[in-house]
Parts: sequence; structure tokens; C-alpha cells
Amino acid sequence: MQPIMEDGAFDEQRVVMAATVAKADISRLAPSYPTHPRRQKAQSPLTDTPRGKATAKVRGERTAFGQPGIEPRWTHAAKEGVGTAYASSTRIWFTLWNGIITETYYPTIDRPQIRDLQYLITDGKDFFHEEKRHLKSLTERPWPHALAYRITNSDPEGRYQIQKEIITDPHLPCILQRTTLRGDPQFLSQLRLYALCAPHLEVGGWGNNGYVIETAGIQILAAEKHGTWMALAATVPFSRLSCGYVWRSDGWTDLADNRQMDWEFDQAPDGNIALTGELDRDGNDQFTLALAFGDGLHNAVATLLQALGIPFEEQLDRYVNQWARPSRKILPLERASGDGGNLYHASVSLLLAHEDKIFPGAFIASSSIPWGEVKGDEDMGGYHLVWTRDMVQSATALLAAGLTGTPLRALIYLAASQQGDGGFPQNFWINGKPHWRGIQLDEVAFPILLAWKLREANALGEFDPYSMVMRAAAFLILHGPAVEQERWEEAAGYSPSTLASNIAALSCAASFARETGDEATAQFVEEYADFLESHVETWTVTTEGTLLSDVKRHYIRIRPVNIHDVFPDEDPNSGTLTIHNCPPGSSWEFPAKEIVDAGFLELVRYGIRDPDDRIIKDSLRVVDSLLKLQTPFGPCWRRYNHDGYGQCEDGGAYRGWGKGRAWPLLTGERAHYELAAGQNIASYLEAQNGEHYSDRGSVGKLTSGHSPILDNTTARRPGSNQE
Repeated sequence: MQPIMEDGAFDEQRVVMAATVAKADISRLAPSYPTHPRRQKAQSPLTDTPRGKATAKVRGERTAFGQPGIEPRWTHAAKEGVGTAYASSTRIWFTLWNGIITETYYPTIDRPQIRDLQYLITDGKDFFHEEKRHLKSLTERPWPHALAYRITNSDPEGRYQIQKEIITDPHLPCILQRTTLRGDPQFLSQLRLYALCAPHLEVGGWGNNGYVIETAGIQILAAEKHGTWMALAATVPFSRLSCGYVWRSDGWTDLADNRQMDWEFDQAPDGNIALTGELDRDGNDQFTLALAFGDGLHNAVATLLQALGIPFEEQLDRYVNQWARPSRKILPLERASGDGGNLYHASVSLLLAHEDKIFPGAFIASSSIPWGEVKGDEDMGGYHLVWTRDMVQSATALLAAGLTGTPLRALIYLAASQQGDGGFPQNFWINGKPHWRGIQLDEVAFPILLAWKLREANALGEFDPYSMVMRAAAFLILHGPAVEQERWEEAAGYSPSTLASNIAALSCAASFARETGDEATAQFVEEYADFLESHVETWTVTTEGTLLSDVKRHYIRIRPVNIHDVFPDEDPNSGTLTIHNCPPGSSWEFPAKEIVDAGFLELVRYGIRDPDDRIIKDSLRVVDSLLKLQTPFGPCWRRYNHDGYGQCEDGGAYRGWGKGRAWPLLTGERAHYELAAGQNIASYLEAQNGEHYSDRGSVGKLTSGHSPILDNTTARRPGSNQE
């Protein structure tokens, strides 16, 4: 039988049939309790203390069958919300998709610990609903600055609604979800509501251990892996609890069979597991569900009970008041935002939320895993890693909004993360450990630009970035001008966008050297920047354009070369570009002069070229003819022609190939150009506003998508006439 995909397409009839067969097999076994040929007796995770019994214990010895469960998967990356308390003591983050809580991060923002948490609903006889698959969902953010959410999930037939208000404890690593059921009282009295949680502790679905725990006079659900614990309970008790293996003996499989929870297992060791608890509402249509984490069971349980012990209204009030603090420091840009400041405030809060709380200044690119619904434990990274490019864009966006403390922390963190040779890894975990090890020169240039921006804002405090700046500048000179990977992380060669960032960064580094009195170094670095600037068109502008009949000279995406070739062919009219993400059977090699993107706009953004430059304007005509899409909200652009990084044609997940989609961040980058050209950018802000709330298929990183909304003022090359 083909296993179901945990978040993808599945055959519900096959699941029901499998559950029915499993229950029939169990009924023939000894009446003491269900067992299974693969059952392994789990050892209790709790031990007695020298002075007495343990404070918590596993309910019994009934072990779930079906170990280890089906192969685990993550969940969708199209997030509808990200939340955390503003306080640094709250080391937990949650994400939302399709009306439910998805990846939850603890104790650092690069470590997802669950796949999802949702409700299952049934009347015990006629229907069985799963929130994320069967209900109509509406997600709102009623509080202007706070990352607190109200989700309303509705029965398609209009018989009931589940409203959820979701926050974290303002000071503890615990998610709080106040739940209210609405509908005809008689109908609601027949509903049975189950909490279903899929732990993926320590960044993986395999090897999780599930338990029903008795503690403090109640029964709770818990899971553990490598010493990290999670605990789940509510302000109403669970009447039935179980833990099992996904698609084998878990609560979803149990209920999908006959709308009844027939299995109550006490433990499910070492597998891909799910925890299920029936909520004993006893006529109470409002309660709070809580999910807490800790470094041990006692820690997780104590956190859980502490968080539930405070009324939800008090927790919400503190949570919202915390988020009001940074909002008092930002610039009043509401009048220019086009929507009264809604997206502006949301963007500021979202960027702030992506900073870690143990490693201050560390920003991940996004709290998501692209196409996670088809990815398992082998994909450790996702987007929850540090990319210096995305991180500096977040920091400069916050600086543009009027905040200085957070950008300075980001710079200090980058200085502490710089490698011995002056470079930075392609991306890395927040503890500094590299993940991918490609060399992207713009990622080395961006920290220099951030240092320059903070110096110009007189916001460096007591921190001196000079050593970091000069070592990074040396790396750029030693490893350029051709780059191993351009900003799309796919091709090597001469890239207009990389050259732009390098020219600007080296010009900034020269100004740092000059400020210290090292005129010789300043002159050398500046002259090298001038050398790059004088070759931009030579390396990256074709004179034999064929994409528009009346445009012969335009920028290309990249002039591919072997970076180890001492004497490469630098002619932009020649060369072949390989695009590896094209669908099977399609062309994947193209003349480099026929592949374009809008990366050359970085030359205008940094003051290296004038916005009225003829080649810039002609290149925009080419880009718009090939890459521009007009959405109901406004214009948006694809990355480059023949791009295959995106969902497949049928909407399915990317499989190493697909179809390139429009990226909202490119709308923001175009707005940067239009602003420099003296144009009104209201339509671009409106487009990003609409795309933000509608583009559920986006594959971009959350922070880079929101940074351009704020960051319309970035570093200009010192001495340029661009202000």
C-alpha cells in the first residue's frame, strides 16, 4: 500500500482500510491490551530520585504498534504568520499555515521542533474533520504591532466554527492557543474535539519518543528526543490520550476509521510519532491549549503549568504591550505606506521576530522549509539558517525604519562569525557552523555596507568594525572579480549584481581606511573598486542582443566563466549558461547573452550608475518584456527567463525542477530603482501589500520579502551624486 504524504495528496480510503485491518488484528490478540509483533518494551524516561518517587511518571506500559511509522515529512513553507514574544526570555517561535500551528522553534530560531499542531473534529458517527484539510480558514492579525493572531476555521456546511487566538507566553517557552467553539449549542454538545501534535524534535521526525505522562494530578502528552522535551495540555482535561506511529497507530488513523478513539497507548518510542488527546469540554466551549518545551521533562511540565496558570487575557495583554515597545521607536511612515501602516508595522515586527534570543544579532532568512511537505530529515537546513545577504537586508531595513540597536547587534554578530580568511560561509547555523560552503562575494560585501551605514548614522556605539571591514575587503580582492555563486546561488562568473555590491563595499572599506589615516590602503582599495567599475559593461553587457529587436546592448544575468581560469574568455557575447533546474527533457543550456535578470539595478541602488543611464533603461525594457507579470495587486517579476525554481506546472512541489514564479521581493527592488529615478512608488507598495496577503505559493525567504518594503535607503558609493 502506498503511504500517504503527511501534508500532500493522500488516499483517505486506504488509510481507513489500513486502520480497520489494524483494529481487526488487535482484537484477536490477548485482551490485556493491544500489542504488535514489532512492539519493543520502552524504558521509562523517568527514574526515582534518591529521596523518593519521581514527580512524573508514564501512565502505563501499553506500547503503540507500527514502529517506526511512515517516513516523516515537514510542512508547507507558505506561512500565514510567524509569532514570538518580544522579550528575549521567551525562547520559542511558532509559524502558521492553513489555519494551524506549523513548525515551532526552540530554544533557538534555527531549530524546528514540531511539524504541526491542530484539531481533529468528529461527532463520533457521521463526519470526521481535520482542520488543515477540511475547514475554511481565515487568519487575522487584530493587534497592529503584535505578532498575535486570530484564526477562524469554519465547517464547510456552516454548522460550527473554531476560533483560535495564538500567542506565546510573554516570558516562557510555551505557545498558548485560546480556543472558542461557536455554533448551535445542541450541535456543539455532540462534537468531540481532539488535539493532534506531530513532534519533530531536534530538527527531525525520526527517533522521537512519545508518552502519556501523569503529573501534578493530571495526564498530559509529552515527547522527547536527545534530552529536549515538549509537553501538551489545556485548561480543560484530556479524557482520552494516546501516542502512536504516524499512519500506523496514531490518533488520526484511529479516528479516520470509525470516528471513535479506540486506541490509548501509553508510549511510542523511537519513531515518527503523533500525540492525540480528546479534550473533555464538559459544556465548556472556551479553553486554552498550551505547548511547552524544556531541557528535561520537569522543566517542560513546570513551564506548561506555569503558563496555563495565568489567565489568557493577562498573557495576551503583556504580549501585546511588549510588541508596542519597538513600535514607539520607528519612524512615522504610515502616511506613505498606502494602507495606513498595516504592512509597514507587520514588516518591522516580522523582521525583529527573526532575531535569535540566545545569539543576539543572529537573523535567519526565514522560519520555513521550502516545499517541506515533500522533505524529510535529510533536509536539515531549509531557510532557517543565516545568509549574510538576507541578514544585512533585514538590518538595513530596520535601520531605515529608525531602529539602530538591532542593526548594531547584527553587525557585531557578523563580526564574531567572520571566518579566518575574511569571508563568510554561504549560509550557517546561528552557532557559526557552516551549512553550505559556496563562496558568494556579495555575502562578504554586505557586512561592509552595514558597517558603513551604521557609521553614517552615528550608531556604532563603542564597537569598532575596522578589522572585520578590512579583512572582508581583502577577501573580495583576492577572490574576485568573478564569483563562484551569484545571488541566485546557481552560477559562476561575472555578475552585475555581485560586481555592484563589491564596488560599493570596497568604496566603503576605503573610506574606513582613510578615516584611520591609512591613505595607502585606502587608495589601493579605491583604485581596485574603480577597476571593477570601469569593466562592468565590458564583462556583463551584450552588444548582440536578440531578445528585443531594437535593443542590442543590455545587461545579462551573468557571463559564466571558470573562476579558476587565469585567463577566462570575458566576452559577454559568447559563453553558454547552464540552468540546472529546468524540467527533464527541456533545454538547459542557453547562450549567456540571452538570459537576463534585474540584478543590474543594484548598480543604481549603490550609486554606481545613474537611473537614466541608457543601458540601464534599455535593459529594463528587456526585463519587463520577459519577466514582468501583472497581478491583480500590481506588477511582479520572475527571477530570470527559463528559471525552473518553483512549483511544477501542476502546482506540485519543486522536485529539482519546476517553473520559476514571480518573487514579491523583486517588486521591492524595482521600487528602489523607481525611487532613485524620481518616480512615485505607491503602486509598488500596493503590489507588495497585496502579494503579502495573497501569495501562498511563494518560495522566497520571509525576511528578504519584507526588507524591501522598509529599505528604500541603502548605501551609496561615497562621492557619488546619488543621495
